Amino acid sequence: MARLRDPETGCPWDIEQTFATIAPYTIEEAYEVADACESGDLPALKDELGDLLLQVVFHARMAEEQSAFAFADVADAISAKMIRRHPHVFGDAPRTGGHGQWETIKAEERKASPADPSALAGVATALPALMRAEKLQKRAARTGFDWPDAESARDKIFEELEEIAAAEDEAAREDEVGDLLFSAVNYARKLGIDPETALRGANAKFERRFRAMEALDDAFQALSLADKEALWQRVKLG
Repeated sequence: MARLRDPETGCPWDIEQTFATIAPYTIEEAYEVADACESGDLPALKDELGDLLLQVVFHARMAEEQSAFAFADVADAISAKMIRRHPHVFGDAPRTGGHGQWETIKAEERKASPADPSALAGVATALPALMRAEKLQKRAARTGFDWPDAESARDKIFEELEEIAAAEDEAAREDEVGDLLFSAVNYARKLGIDPETALRGANAKFERRFRAMEALDDAFQALSLADKEALWQRVKLG
């Protein structure tokens, strides 16, 4: 990467990149790693992990050029964090708590940061909206601001549906639809379901069934809605 970024002999494209221009590629590579995991394709996972690692190296090299930090500092920082947040493994703490202990230590670290004392600090804005909603809700829940049970969260969904119907204009409807989706995430969270995973599954199921419908009739697009619905029910039953 140092050679690629060399101002005199490097690659013009690599030289002109910045943290901001590379960030979208970093996100894309992370999703491709997730896709390889989901498909169970280990050779692809190896390749995608290499692509993701390249993104880390790229960012670290740009930071090193600014005398901020280098790749070794990144590795040292995550090693120190893993040790700090696993006192039950690397220290004398009891071997209990697991992820809950990790989150407690993480929360204590945030409190010690003068930059932003909010319980919601550090929830990345670049996260997928469903994932970010869940993280915000979990953070808020740790302060005691949460629905008492899943039924209460479910009732909020029906309330939001009524508010969508009563919305007076497009801007208000968009706002209320956002509230509906946020409420659906809350309900999923209270049920112990990861909404991002659930929606990915729903997307895959819809795509699988839709493709099956198309395969059943070469003139699929010309069919009436009733005929398409009949095909949908057919593929739904397997």
